[in-house]
Amino acid sequence: MISKAAALALALAVGVAGCANMSETQSTTAKGAGIGAVGGAVLGAAVGGKSGAAKGAVIGAGAGAVGGYIWSKRMEDQKRQMEQATQGTGVGVTQTADNRLKLDVPSDVSFDTGRADIKPNFRPILDHFAQGLSANPTTRVTIIGHTDSTGTDAINNPLSYNRADSVRNYLTARGVDARRITVDGRGSREPVADNASAEGRARNRRVEIFVAEPASG
Repeated sequence: MISKAAALALALAVGVAGCANMSETQSTTAKGAGIGAVGGAVLGAAVGGKSGAAKGAVIGAGAGAVGGYIWSKRMEDQKRQMEQATQGTGVGVTQTADNRLKLDVPSDVSFDTGRADIKPNFRPILDHFAQGLSANPTTRVTIIGHTDSTGTDAINNPLSYNRADSVRNYLTARGVDARRITVDGRGSREPVADNASAEGRARNRRVEIFVAEPASG
């Protein structure tokens, strides 16, 4: 009973999402509609049988279509701007699977060892970043600091947070509303490389900055 309504809604949404001429935003919206349809159908069937499943699928599709993040022209423009601003610096600029803009900033660009003061060569990058945020005021920013495994959690946890907080303070000093920014420090808990080597530890000492434009924004 559930599978027919849910499967039909999901097949339609995913099928539409695969159209060759569809933009990133449209594709994400369609996929969200399919996921929402499945959830709505399951919930509807639990309370109303076949008719409830069908109604739930329709409602869930609508909810799924407006949930999550979108990749708008403004997001694409900011990505292109940051790629130009960070060229040759070692900073990674990517679009994540959930349509967020990600800046991966290694420690040799951003902070000295054991310090949370922003390096001079990191400031022009953040200046360009702040300009992009001002051009798209509906976006939300998440800044996450990381360390390698050298030292104890008592040192690494506050250090990683303080680095993220330094980035936030720099951006707010350039006009970005602090209410748009969330910061976190993960210490050494989320390595991206092996801490057994100097190269790996250098990769793990990093700051990650995410920009997300809500679909409902």
